[in-house]
Amino acid sequence: MQSALFAHAEAQSQDRYTVQNPQLLRVSLTGSDDVLARKGAMVAYQGLIDFDGEYQTASQRGARRRTGEGLDLMRCSGQGTVYLANLAQYVHVVDVDHDGLTVDSSYVLALDSTLHTEVIAVDSQYGISGSGKYQLNISGRGKVALMTSGQPLMMQVTPDKYVNADADAIVAWSTSLRVQMQAQTHSTGVWRRRGNTGEGWELSFLGTGFALVQPSEVLPPQNAQLGQGVAAQFGMGQHGSHAQNQNNAWN
Repeated sequence: MQSALFAHAEAQSQDRYTVQNPQLLRVSLTGSDDVLARKGAMVAYQGLIDFDGEYQTASQRGARRRTGEGLDLMRCSGQGTVYLANLAQYVHVVDVDHDGLTVDSSYVLALDSTLHTEVIAVDSQYGISGSGKYQLNISGRGKVALMTSGQPLMMQVTPDKYVNADADAIVAWSTSLRVQMQAQTHSTGVWRRRGNTGEGWELSFLGTGFALVQPSEVLPPQNAQLGQGVAAQFGMGQHGSHAQNQNNAWN
């Protein structure tokens, strides 16, 4: 049998994580180095591989209930090769070092089991209850595979060049950066998405590091009714459209 499909054969690499193609991750397991992957992300595997649900502590379960932020993971162990993907999103492998990585958990495909995760809050400068944004801090030494809807933009942040990004397009940033959530609107219109511009909340980054932005927003079309209450229409709070749209259903 002949076909151009054979040009997409398995990648040959000694690396633990290999981007098989822009939307597929290849992970090599040697029997002593488990990988934690997004539940249901396995599309194929070779060898003797076990898949088990990853235990969550009481504090992790509590944080997930209160914030909507957290990871639903499976533990991949054994010897062989696992292929991971999610909704054909683009895959990127990041080395986490002493600086740490802050990420929206919706965009985590896999990570080394040695890394530590913790939910944090980014508060609105207006102090409005429920309008903050929760994120996941990843610390330790290891690798994380992130996903983006489309090819991303990596923006460098320096003390003399700060970066603003749409809160619904930001994927990850250096944990060392100072971050504040804000909206360019007056106080009486804080619940609106900047009048008729369609723009809403943004994150401002200051310091030294990077911010990773995708060419897509997770909010639904303007005026779409989702979640619970008025705030949910604008993606705010635990029950907002952001929390209800983990897989970019509107893109």
